[in-house]
Amino acid sequence: MGDFYTALGLVLVIEGLIYALFPDGMQRAMRLMQEMPPASLRLAGLVAATIGVVVVWLVRG
Repeated sequence: MGDFYTALGLVLVIEGLIYALFPDGMQRAMRLMQEMPPASLRLAGLVAATIGVVVVWLVRG
C-alpha cells in the first residue's frame, strides 16, 4: 500500500508542477480537450493507462 501512496504523491507532484510552470498551456489543453469527442478522450486514457501499466511492469519486473 505504501507504493500506491508514493505513486499517488508523484502524480500530484508532476501534475502540480505542470500547472505551476505552464498555466497558459494547460488552459489551452483543457479547451482542446473539451472540443474532443468522448471516444477520443476514452481511447487516449486507455492508451495512457496501458503505457503506465507496462512501465510499472518493466520497472518492477
